[in-house]
Amino acid sequence: DGKIYDAYVIYPRSHANEANFVEYFVYQIMPDILENKCGYKLCIYGRDIYPGEDTASAIEKRMQKSRRLIILLTHQLINCKEPAYDQHIALYNALIQNETKVILLEMEAIGTYEKLQESLRFIIKQQGTIKWKEQHTVHPQSSNSKFWKQVRYHMPLMPKSS
Repeated sequence: DGKIYDAYVIYPRSHANEANFVEYFVYQIMPDILENKCGYKLCIYGRDIYPGEDTASAIEKRMQKSRRLIILLTHQLINCKEPAYDQHIALYNALIQNETKVILLEMEAIGTYEKLQESLRFIIKQQGTIKWKEQHTVHPQSSNSKFWKQVRYHMPLMPKSS
């Protein structure tokens, strides 16, 4: 299908220098489980888009080469006045062009979805979210947890190795 990545990961990038759990999740836990244990290939901003690249076109190209979009829902993402460029493009591709499936990971209890962009609310209404629960942080590396099974269910089928 010409795709290089199984999923492009969209997450709130903190402007502060403090490392936060979401970034730890994106750079450590997700690659460990989805890439190392399950054999998927993720595209993660900051890891797979290089300094000096034209960010906007790099993001668009990487998304076009991805089978899924994984969006991490956090209060930071919701309360952000200006959604990140990759979030705009992702939602446009998913909803308008209807070409990429979106997987929504609710990283913290969001409560009501009123503050979310209409496009995100629409996707949630259609398919819901996969909720990350506090107890997962004890053994985040267990690829057999309910959370990771749900994520894998929404990921593309792995090609059978011959």
